[in-house]
Amino acid sequence: MITVVGNLKGGCGKSTITFNLAVWLARSGVDVVTFDLDPQSTLSDAVEVRREEAVTPEIRVYRSESDPARIMASHKGEALVDVGASNLWAMRQAIAQADRILTPVPPSQADVWSTVRFLDIVRETAATKPKKPDIFLFINRADTHPMLKESDETEQALASLADVKILPTRIAQRTVYRRSFSEGRAVFELSPGSKAAVEFLDLAALLYPSLPRSGPVRAKR
Repeated sequence: MITVVGNLKGGCGKSTITFNLAVWLARSGVDVVTFDLDPQSTLSDAVEVRREEAVTPEIRVYRSESDPARIMASHKGEALVDVGASNLWAMRQAIAQADRILTPVPPSQADVWSTVRFLDIVRETAATKPKKPDIFLFINRADTHPMLKESDETEQALASLADVKILPTRIAQRTVYRRSFSEGRAVFELSPGSKAAVEFLDLAALLYPSLPRSGPVRAKR
């Protein structure tokens, strides 16, 4: 299955989600490859840190110059594709092959507007496909203070969009995600049992219901 993780606005957390999903799938014994089609190369940097730190399992990542369309077509396992607005051509190429689109949306009106424009690109690109990709949205970098309502308001706005599914889980804004990236580890490897790890495992279980939900485990060195 090819899952494109994308949105137009930077800072939505797509590279963080792609990296954590890739590690979770690999630790579950799934043959997974990743594609970093964003010139910022955040996903590639995190994978390189993981390699330098000798953390297993190793994650395979391909860049846009590696002929990703050919690799996606030939790969029989799971493929996760990190795309951004800075390479619209690569984004459209990935969407054209995608089985589903996963869109993280931070809680703000600007991110709602960006998401609407991104979905326009998805629909336009997939218009001629016999089977349209499933589109999943979820709140990423959600508020953690109970008095803040922006996450609720953003989710309500997304619920009004047609032909999408809002995942019933949220990933909160937590510093452990930045720490995990800098150490080349998924959040459930760096901080097993934490709120962040539980939130991420909830998301992974929704996306891959046929796989057992593994408890957080420590990374090997």
